[in-house]
Amino acid sequence: MLEGCEPYLAHVIDAEKVNPTLKEIPVVRDFPKVFPDDLPGLPPYREVDFTIETLPGVGPISIAPYIMALVELQELKKQVEELLKKGFVRPSTSLWGVPLLFVKKKYGSMRLCVDYRQLNGRQ
Repeated sequence: MLEGCEPYLAHVIDAEKVNPTLKEIPVVRDFPKVFPDDLPGLPPYREVDFTIETLPGVGPISIAPYIMALVELQELKKQVEELLKKGFVRPSTSLWGVPLLFVKKKYGSMRLCVDYRQLNGRQ
């Protein structure tokens, strides 16, 4: 950590487990060398309402998935399973939905990206 900086760890938790220990958080458990030994812990529990402000009269936006090649579908399944396992994402039944796509990285691996252009008001 940088000298004089105060580190924080933000994490989405199961509402039934109000105060999980740091060892119960997948990213902390999987990458212990990244986090300092004196990590003070998670921020205190706060009830927060997250909202997306839309223009008046605009309902939920749901866009069909983009067509992907078989190799992309296999990579998508692999990456989504990994994100689910680590607790970074969770299944959703939201009326909102935007497509995913891949961007090839410098050395050939694939970066999973979310296309929010429609949500942001751009076509």
